[in-house]
Amino acid sequence: MYDPIKLSSTIRNLTVNGLFRKYYRVARGGKWYGGCAAADCVGCNLRCVFCWSGAPRDHPDKIGKFYSPEEVFLKLDQIASRKGYRYIRISGNEPTIGREHLLRVLELNDQYNRYIFILETNGILIGYDESYAKDLSRFRNIHVRVSIKGCTEEEFTKLTEAYPEAFNYQINALRNLLNYGVKCHPAVMLSFSNEENIKQLKRELIKIDEVLVREFEEEYVFEYPHVMERLRKAGLKPRVSYNPKCIPEELI
Repeated sequence: MYDPIKLSSTIRNLTVNGLFRKYYRVARGGKWYGGCAAADCVGCNLRCVFCWSGAPRDHPDKIGKFYSPEEVFLKLDQIASRKGYRYIRISGNEPTIGREHLLRVLELNDQYNRYIFILETNGILIGYDESYAKDLSRFRNIHVRVSIKGCTEEEFTKLTEAYPEAFNYQINALRNLLNYGVKCHPAVMLSFSNEENIKQLKRELIKIDEVLVREFEEEYVFEYPHVMERLRKAGLKPRVSYNPKCIPEELI
C-alpha cells in the first residue's frame, strides 16, 4: 500500500515545472456534459485498478510534453468556441497535482468568462489541505466533480491499493469545498459496491449536506480492453460495467 500524499509529491516532481504542467493531449472535444473541450494531463496520485488512462498515469516520466497555463487555456478555448461548447476541463489524470498551473488556468477562464470549468478530481489534495478549497473559491466559473473510489475504506483500498484512511480525504474534500462556497458534487465508482455500502456512504454525505445526496452521480467501469485486462489480473469483476460504445445517456 502507499500514501497518496507522498505519491503526489513524487508525481509532481515528474510532471510540474513551475507554472508548466505535462500533458499528453491538448486538446480535444467530447460528448461529456453535453459537449466539453478537454486537455489530458499526465500523472495521478492514485493507482485505481479500473482507470482507463494507462501509460500517461503509469509512466509520467516518459509520456507527454510541458505546456504553460496560457497554452492549455487557449487550446481549450479554440476547441470550445469552434464547437459551441459551454464547458471545458482538464482530464486524463489528476489536475490538482499542478496547483499553481491549475489556478492560473482558472484565472484565465474567469477573465474570458465564456465557460464553466469542470474540475474533475479524486479530491485527495483538496481534502488533505483546506487551503486548496479556499484557493478554488476565488473563481466564479468552476464546478468541482469529486470522483470517489468506492463507498467504504475497504472498497477504496481494494480499488486503489492505497492506505484505507485516504478514502476520507475524498469525503473531506466535499466538506472543504462546501465550507468555502465552491459548487461541487460526488461522482462515486459503484461497479464494485453493494447496496448497503452505497446507503452507508449516502448517510455519511447527508451529514455534510443533503445536496451531496441529491446530486450524487453514479460512476461505473467502462469496458476498455486494457481496463478489463487490468481487472482480470487483479481478480476483480465489476458488478455493473458498460461497453464504451453503449454508455447510457444519463452517464454522459
